[in-house]
Amino acid sequence: MGFIVKEIQKVFTRAKIRKQLYLIYTIAIVIPILVIGTFLVTNTFKLLLNYNRDLIESDNLRVKTMLFEITSQIYNISEDISFNWELQNILTSDGETEEEIMDKYVAFDQLDNYVYNYAEIDDVLIYTTNPSLYPYKQFYQATEDIKTQDWYQKASSQSTVFWIPMARDDKYGNLYWNLCLVRKIPLTGTDSTAVLIIKISENYLKSRIDNNNYLTEISVNDDVVFYSTSRVMYGKEQGIPIDYSQIYYQYTGEARINDVRYLASVCTLHVYQSDSKLYIGTLSDKAYTNMYSILGTCIIIVTLAILLPGIMIHYFTIYFTTRVDTLREEMHKASNEDYNITSTIYGNDELSEAFNDLEIMIQKIKLKDAKMYEAKISEKELMNQQQVMEYKMLASQINPHFLYNTLETIRMKALMEGNKDVANGIKLLGKSMRFVLENTGTSSTTIKNELEYIETYLMIQRLRFGDRINYTIEMQEGFDTNAYEILPLLLQPIVENAIIHGLEEVGTNGQITIKVGTCEDVLIIEISDNGSGMNENELQQLLVRIQQPNQKLRSSIGLYNINQRIRLYYGDNYGMDFKTKLGEGTVVTLKIPLKDADLENKMKKI
Repeated sequence: MGFIVKEIQKVFTRAKIRKQLYLIYTIAIVIPILVIGTFLVTNTFKLLLNYNRDLIESDNLRVKTMLFEITSQIYNISEDISFNWELQNILTSDGETEEEIMDKYVAFDQLDNYVYNYAEIDDVLIYTTNPSLYPYKQFYQATEDIKTQDWYQKASSQSTVFWIPMARDDKYGNLYWNLCLVRKIPLTGTDSTAVLIIKISENYLKSRIDNNNYLTEISVNDDVVFYSTSRVMYGKEQGIPIDYSQIYYQYTGEARINDVRYLASVCTLHVYQSDSKLYIGTLSDKAYTNMYSILGTCIIIVTLAILLPGIMIHYFTIYFTTRVDTLREEMHKASNEDYNITSTIYGNDELSEAFNDLEIMIQKIKLKDAKMYEAKISEKELMNQQQVMEYKMLASQINPHFLYNTLETIRMKALMEGNKDVANGIKLLGKSMRFVLENTGTSSTTIKNELEYIETYLMIQRLRFGDRINYTIEMQEGFDTNAYEILPLLLQPIVENAIIHGLEEVGTNGQITIKVGTCEDVLIIEISDNGSGMNENELQQLLVRIQQPNQKLRSSIGLYNINQRIRLYYGDNYGMDFKTKLGEGTVVTLKIPLKDADLENKMKKI
């Protein structure tokens, strides 16, 4: 090993200075950067590809889950409709007058209720061959043209449910597609046939499925695309090649559509209680572009890491070898005690002997320059840090005021236009945002302020839902809400949960009631609703989730956070209790210790 080192040293010391520098540059910079850069670029591409594959597969699974939920619910609705005794009575009518049939039509409003109450349902249609019935609302006669349709013949010949895409034109000539459930309604005591069609709303699918980052295509069996985030794909075959012969087809990888390279993911959904299959395709035309953009940046960085030192070494070498020609002049200056020499020479080359007697002095000069340079850099960094801190402090003061002033300006313009509802909504929104911003990061606020914020939140919800949301806030007699403090933003998630889940199925006259009182040294706050309530099993599941939440589920996360905040801040003896009864609503009770506001303020000052 020592012999090799000596031989390398001989090569360097015997070579000219220009060759020494180029050789060092090649060995120490070019080769290592090329090896490491190649490894990093290759590994980066693999990581980016796997990352984008995971993202697109996740979105594909998200769409699949939503479609399973929607189709299962539609199937359950079709079960309720098919075996409804009132509908059976209408479809098996025989020899009745038009007035009697009309009375049956008017009395049977279940189909209208489904269309009105379920956003996912676009329309419900029933085709029948009963000659006693005439078309009315969702009821249609199965004409000869209808009977020749493939879906009608298939429904008439089997008892199982199936799904098909159906196209329709609006009054402007625009083509729309619906995913439709088709099934035969079993009729007893009659030779007539009835076929049920439930159309899923395209707008509802868009609101649930659309993702700005990906293109989604969905088709039934080997049929055309009935839903896509790009309208040009409607009525066309899937852009991704699919092997329909497989029971369950799944693919993630590259796909070329119209000479465009996509990263695509396809999966199969076997629709609940049906022999139909949905093929869900998720595509990204930006995945490869973004990956290659990042790789291009990496390659540019590696190239610059090689070129910039090379340029520096090249000019340094020219400068250095030029000094050889002025060697005698520099030596003459040194002999005359002119030590204005700015370079240091190492090794046994032709310059080292000439500058050997000046080496110590040159080292001191360079060390002094380096220290001065470091001091300037440190000073500059400190100044930059100070400017950044001052900017952040200024921004933290300006942004909330700018937001409030902007909202107030919009509110005044709404008032000038005579739109008091909009002005009131903006005022409530500004008041709500002010409370949230002012209490973010704080540990307490008065009960009065918290209740005012909750009332503002409920007023906003009432603006949105109208008579569906009503509320009352009841206070124990003699209780001073301004005298006690509470954790800020503690009640809003509970009220929001009561509105979203408790009053979800309430059409009108929904009621949220908030009661505030004390028992000994404990503050008790009850939040109740007159919604659908929960059964015992659902209540037990909720109690488990607020103790150990499932991060994959969105529901109950807010209640879990509230329960944890109470226990962490006040202790394990305090928290939330639930009382519920199916069909009568839910009551959530918070129990926390009374905290005197004046005492808290004095402790903060201390």
